[in-house]
Amino acid sequence: MDFKQIQELIKMINKSNIGEVTIEEKGFKLTIKQKEDAVQQFLSAPLQSQQYAQAPLPQQPVSSSAPAAEKPKAAEPVASNLITIKSPMIGTFYRSSSPDKPSFINIGDEIEIGKVVCIIEAMKLFNEIESEVKGRVVKVLAEDATPVEYDQPLFLVEPI
Repeated sequence: MDFKQIQELIKMINKSNIGEVTIEEKGFKLTIKQKEDAVQQFLSAPLQSQQYAQAPLPQQPVSSSAPAAEKPKAAEPVASNLITIKSPMIGTFYRSSSPDKPSFINIGDEIEIGKVVCIIEAMKLFNEIESEVKGRVVKVLAEDATPVEYDQPLFLVEPI
């Protein structure tokens, strides 16, 4: 059984209400289980396990998965016209190029498309993150020199 066949099997099981499947062939054994408590693990699990944890979502009632989907939106009730600049990767967030240098942007600064807003260090590489929007910085959501996740909000920008 190759990887694509396993992926297709997982998709088919996700669409059904089957709780567990075991396949054995030529010294190969594969067991796929769906667990309802995996959604709770999804909210606090590392990025690598998120793909696995998403599998049980179709099996759960809509009412129990809806609050989980609303939580990220609840973090941005400040104003509906604000644009969020999010982290494009996992790494360590830095507001300046070195500790003795000023921050790339501060609250109240006007930014243009392509302006460097921060640096994210990932695997000893320092990646300059550029703005994809034009506007005024309203809020900085991440602390300097702290870890950030993929798609984590970093800045709120009011479009100009």
